[in-house]
Amino acid sequence: MHEQWRFIASSMPKWLEDCRPFALNGAPAAYIPELAKASKETLGVTLLASDGSMINGGDSSYIFTMQSISKVFTLLLALIDNGEEAVFAKVGMEPTGDDFNSMLKLELVEPGIPFNPLINAGAIAVTSLIRGTSHEEATERILAFIRLMAGDDSIGYNEAVSRSESATAYRNRSLAYFLKDNNVLEAHTDVEQVLSVYFNHCAIEVNCRHLARMALILAHGGLDPLTNRRLLPRRYVQIAKTFMLTCGMYNASGEFAIKVGIPAKSGVAGGIMAVVPGQYGIGIVGPALDRRGNSIAGVRLLEAMSVECDWSIF
Repeated sequence: MHEQWRFIASSMPKWLEDCRPFALNGAPAAYIPELAKASKETLGVTLLASDGSMINGGDSSYIFTMQSISKVFTLLLALIDNGEEAVFAKVGMEPTGDDFNSMLKLELVEPGIPFNPLINAGAIAVTSLIRGTSHEEATERILAFIRLMAGDDSIGYNEAVSRSESATAYRNRSLAYFLKDNNVLEAHTDVEQVLSVYFNHCAIEVNCRHLARMALILAHGGLDPLTNRRLLPRRYVQIAKTFMLTCGMYNASGEFAIKVGIPAKSGVAGGIMAVVPGQYGIGIVGPALDRRGNSIAGVRLLEAMSVECDWSIF
């Protein structure tokens, strides 16, 4: 590990320099007005090893919202709250090949449940399973879970981003009400409260170091190697990492699995959380997105690191 770690540390400035220009071919997410304000030139990375060694590069301290990366952790929390059988009665286990906000297969494919927990419809269904007597309590439980995983009690969510998402969430509202009509959301469910929790957890603010810490725990099967404390059941981490590999990079997940070969989850604020099993947790941010919603420069950076370090789950 030490030889590879030294190689990564010495190579990181060049990798960042080589990958940053790719951002010029993308743009921040425009359909959420608050996200459109980000600079497309931002690029940062943190790698965290099991002994606490850390490599920071570029704009690693830049604060951004988790967006779809939070779906990994709402899935984990829903599994803890309800168990596998109850969760997968509401959401499937398959990639879709469609855009992350598509509703096409909800109507065309029986039994009408979302294909997986990482597309928007699936994440809304999973969010409805988070325990809480109110949307405020459910939001606080998710925040507490993220704080525990990231090792930072100061983490909160960006209310302006949450409001911005809510104000433009025509497709997500359509998905949520369709799910209720299909009995995926229970009859007593208040759809707007579920959506409020969903927008809030997508708007949780982190930096690359937070993502790297969360990814490191996933890399070690739910055990935090920095504290030697088990935070998650190994089985649930296996489920989450499998979804990351097969569905985590939207409908570019297959290409990413071939070119990079490690579990990862992206978000439309430009974040990517990646896991090198048994070794490292990685957090990346680059707000300039490609047409599939992934950070252009961030994906290139992960590809460069993976190729040079020969990372793979196989």
